[in-house]
Amino acid sequence: MDDVTAVPASLSGVVSGRSGRHGINDGVSTTPRQFAFTTRAHVAVDDATGERIGLDDVDTRVGWLLDLIAGAGAELVSRLWRPATFDVLAAGRDRQDRRLPAQGHVAAARLGWDPSYPDGVYVPSRVSRVVTAQVLATLRTLTYRDTAIAALSTRFDPATGRLTAPTEPGDSVPSGFARGVRRQLAARARSSGGAPAGRLRITDLQGPPQIAAMARLSATDRQLAQLAVTVAEHELVLTVKLPTCPAPVGRAQWRRVRLTAAIPAHLCGRPVIDWPLPILVLDHRGLLWRCAATELVPAGDLDSAAVAVGVDWSPSTLGAAAITTDSPEGLVSDYRGFTYDDRGLGIKLARLQAEGQLLHAKAARLTRLAATAPPEVRAQLEAKIAVLDEHRTAVGAKRGKINRELAFHFARQVTDYATTAGAQVIAVEDLSTLETRGHGRVNNNRAAQSARRQAVAALAHTATGAGITVVSVPARGSSAWCPGCDEPLARPGGYHTAWCPGCRVGGNRDHLAGVNLAKRALLGKNNVTRRRGQLPAVRVAEHAPIRRCRDKTGPTPSRPRHRRVRRSLPTAPRRLGVNPKQHVPAPQASVWDTVQPTPPHGDTGSRDTRPSQAPATPVADSPRST
Repeated sequence: MDDVTAVPASLSGVVSGRSGRHGINDGVSTTPRQFAFTTRAHVAVDDATGERIGLDDVDTRVGWLLDLIAGAGAELVSRLWRPATFDVLAAGRDRQDRRLPAQGHVAAARLGWDPSYPDGVYVPSRVSRVVTAQVLATLRTLTYRDTAIAALSTRFDPATGRLTAPTEPGDSVPSGFARGVRRQLAARARSSGGAPAGRLRITDLQGPPQIAAMARLSATDRQLAQLAVTVAEHELVLTVKLPTCPAPVGRAQWRRVRLTAAIPAHLCGRPVIDWPLPILVLDHRGLLWRCAATELVPAGDLDSAAVAVGVDWSPSTLGAAAITTDSPEGLVSDYRGFTYDDRGLGIKLARLQAEGQLLHAKAARLTRLAATAPPEVRAQLEAKIAVLDEHRTAVGAKRGKINRELAFHFARQVTDYATTAGAQVIAVEDLSTLETRGHGRVNNNRAAQSARRQAVAALAHTATGAGITVVSVPARGSSAWCPGCDEPLARPGGYHTAWCPGCRVGGNRDHLAGVNLAKRALLGKNNVTRRRGQLPAVRVAEHAPIRRCRDKTGPTPSRPRHRRVRRSLPTAPRRLGVNPKQHVPAPQASVWDTVQPTPPHGDTGSRDTRPSQAPATPVADSPRST
């Protein structure tokens, strides 16, 4: 590869693992952690001839590849959109009663679910692996929804629009999910005239989903794509086979292209042990790599945790935190917490949310009008609807960027707070049982749309890098019960304050809730449920009294330092003209300042002769100066 020596991705861990001398592997137990990042190619070379290729040409050829993948995926999903498909996926067995493999393309090959392409178009078999892997991942995600719809449809009453209580233990689903399915069942009942529906499936309520235009290269092998890391560990080299035309008819119209991208600066020097193949997508700037990597991080010891930080999700801000310590005398806490400052981003998100809902309502109204409008008016309405949809998409993209920034900033603040306090575990509320109720339609919707789940993922990622374990604990009663006596709290100062007359403790209700959550994590650390792809969870909320400790156990949050002397701008040079604008220096703001403020000088505001300047000798202020 010219003057670059490449290391295969499977061996990159040997090269990257040398950075473990920075304190990761020196007598400290480690655990692998996978994270994601994005990068872009800055050099493209034809692998056979070594000639440079323009990045615009690469974007075009990747677009042709993504069109083939998206078209074949949409055709395969529409062909498999029937109840029998979800029955097979729910059972997890093939025709020979063998367990389906976890790899999507292998399971699709065993079931005979192969994609099809237009006549005369040649597509390598490894591209078909990418298509089937993405389709199976989508259908497996919807299998749970199909099972829930089948169970909820039998309990739905079209006359009242309500769901009856479940009779079997396995029929229970999260309430938020049940409300969404109930809306779908109610809409179908209205369209069918209120007739009893019976047992329905997901194929009866909605159409096939759209397949994203992306290439998940991890489902292929070296025949289609391979990734290498340079010896210096500052560049990624991806060799991928791309079509040379929109509809290739032979193998010769698929050529290998070598793409070189820079590794982000924050990853250099980290103990990365694996670099999987990336996902290729196209955005407004061109080709984007969605990469993943696996690094070694300190392993958290949950069994010996003695200090915990509880994070409570607040309706006024994203969250608040408090500390509980397991001492030889029992659980103690100073009942003082840390409230996250979102820097005004929450207000901006609420404004963008209201704007997006307004655009959606206006587009829906114009759609209803266009259904019965004349052809010429319909064309005008459809043009307006397209503009509204474009604006709504832009608002959604902006909300996504703000939510990501807010989530990772919150995660860094809470992780630093826990690290300073010496905590080994961070307890967060179980989002599957957390619902916002009783605050009005606007506030409930605003809290439901907040980036809580994204903040939990960011917090788990950031805290794992610091050796802190994030645990999910039950949310019920955390803000309503006293951490000391487990009795209902009073609200003497309104919603945001809490007070226990028996224990005589109180303060911010979010801080008290954080103390409760941290207590549940410490008491249930030996009974933690671990599931793949989920946070360690404490299912049962145990109680033990928490004694109020007057010793300071939490870190002091940083505060802006008061500047006693205000710096003034330097004196601007004198400008020519009748009424020039002269800068007047501001007086010093120190309380010990004894210097008289400088009087304004400059033009007198007229064409008269200027007064004489003050003498250079200072005027005596007291008889002692004489």
